[in-house]
Amino acid sequence: MRGRREERREDRRDDRGPGGPGKTHYQMRQNMVSIGDDFWIENDRGERVYKVDGKALRVRQTLLFEDAHGAEQAKIQERMLRVKDSMEIEGPRGERLAMVKKALITPVRERWVVKVKEGPDLEVQGNILDHEYTIGEGRDKVAEVSKKWFRVRDTYGVEIDPGQDDIIILAVTVAIDMMAHPGR
Repeated sequence: MRGRREERREDRRDDRGPGGPGKTHYQMRQNMVSIGDDFWIENDRGERVYKVDGKALRVRQTLLFEDAHGAEQAKIQERMLRVKDSMEIEGPRGERLAMVKKALITPVRERWVVKVKEGPDLEVQGNILDHEYTIGEGRDKVAEVSKKWFRVRDTYGVEIDPGQDDIIILAVTVAIDMMAHPGR
């Protein structure tokens, strides 16, 4: 029979690391999004999976997502004149994959809407500024963003459920980071 102390220790261990069978885990850096800078998104084994290339010479903010071999996977562009507080995620051929929009601001929690072209719309809710939020289809969570999985400062994780389009979820996370922390 296990004691209370062992159960609490196990609970703390579970809280520290992302979990769940079949889920994909990525490591992101806070303050990584800066136009003109490049950064890597790593998987839970520390392998570089996606490169995000910040294009500095564009009038509007543009980030290109490339796989580890340099093939373009997606592009994020700020939409300046069309819809305030929105960013468009495009595929490698320029087709719209999703539009990220700020929906509601409350004192502690923010809510964002992601209009996905080839799938159900997503809702993003939680504490965006502290990187503690969920991405879901209605009441069903499809991804979680959290800093609690890492002890390294300015690092947070993205845990994505099986069957999701990882590049869209990661691009949504980066777009929200850019919009929630302007001027970086």
